[in-house]
Amino acid sequence: MTNKKALPVPNFGSDFCISYHNSLLQKRRIMEVLPPPSDGNGSSTEEEPLPQDADYNLSLSDELETSILARFPRSQHWKLYFLNKRFLSLMRSGEIYKIRKELGLKEPSVFMLASGESNWWGMDWPFTSSRKLPRIQSDYSFEFGDKESFCAGSQLLVSGKEIDGAVIWRYDSETNEWFKGPFMINPRCLFASASSGNFAFVAGGLTSSYSEILDTAEKYDSKTKIWKPLPKMNKKRKFCSGCFMDKRFYVIGGQDENRNDLTCGEFFDEKTDTWNLIPDMLKDIPVSDSQSPPLIAVVNNELYTLDASSNELKVYVKGINKWKKLGVVPVRADEQGGWGVAFKSLGDELLVIGAPSVSNKERVLAIYTCCPDPDGEMLKWKQIECGSVQLNHFIRNCAVMMGST
Repeated sequence: MTNKKALPVPNFGSDFCISYHNSLLQKRRIMEVLPPPSDGNGSSTEEEPLPQDADYNLSLSDELETSILARFPRSQHWKLYFLNKRFLSLMRSGEIYKIRKELGLKEPSVFMLASGESNWWGMDWPFTSSRKLPRIQSDYSFEFGDKESFCAGSQLLVSGKEIDGAVIWRYDSETNEWFKGPFMINPRCLFASASSGNFAFVAGGLTSSYSEILDTAEKYDSKTKIWKPLPKMNKKRKFCSGCFMDKRFYVIGGQDENRNDLTCGEFFDEKTDTWNLIPDMLKDIPVSDSQSPPLIAVVNNELYTLDASSNELKVYVKGINKWKKLGVVPVRADEQGGWGVAFKSLGDELLVIGAPSVSNKERVLAIYTCCPDPDGEMLKWKQIECGSVQLNHFIRNCAVMMGST
């Protein structure tokens, strides 16, 4: 008589029901798509062979099975398509992403539009591969014109101008589809933006007719898909940059209505519903007429900038309103005055994409990450290889999605 044993099942909480009966095929399906076991250092290990005189029968409830598979990295979700019809339906309907939100799972996704490309490309953590997004069904004016991009929740928003006027296209990462709208209250271009969870903030810029520099600001809620007006800034500014730090929306640099370069910054405090000016915030950062908006990113609540004149990484010292040099970045930000370079936050890391410092005849982009230390003496940059896709090194737009997706 065959000796039957039950395999140990990981404890995912008391909310799940575990039942055991004959379901060997189901177990095999899960094991085929699960990542190989790790020894704790990132390397896979071989499982010990099971005793030959035992049958192991395991069945999981649909709820628990779905919860296990929802924990897969986004880059591995394509494997679930081949599991069975139920999981295929969960993926196509976006239900799997709702489960991930409930579990509080967060993995950064990077979306970028390289020069010469009509489609956006996406990379999901751990950035071992890239994927082409569906093409935006817009006109040539939008495709070849200036665009700004930012994320809110599980949405990528791209603002630009079509023949009929200003427009926003919204990419839903849960359904892999583009939708038009919702439009801003005050359509704009060349503005500052920042993301915080399910919300996005925009401020300043030019009107869609390029006739007026704005001091208005707005907040977008990705859940309701509604824009809400914010109080006006202290300064009108275009070519400015934004970030979210200390639970505040910061707007830095840019030019005023007289084309004067602004070295001041300001932040919006939702608690007081007011804007607060920071004089001389960029006084240590060289600027020029041909230079891009400030390249800034926040990591662990510290503000960093990539100085496009020197390729140096600098950190902002809040207490004394100064910038401290940390070292050189391995891309050529100085090649075109900061244009074409993506400099973003990945939570605990910095992300930089652009022309490599080392000679590259094919002009293929280089991608690096770094865990910066404001008090450190050396920067350790890690190069990211995202598959066999080769894109132009000039990045027209880039946005990072950090929400629970």
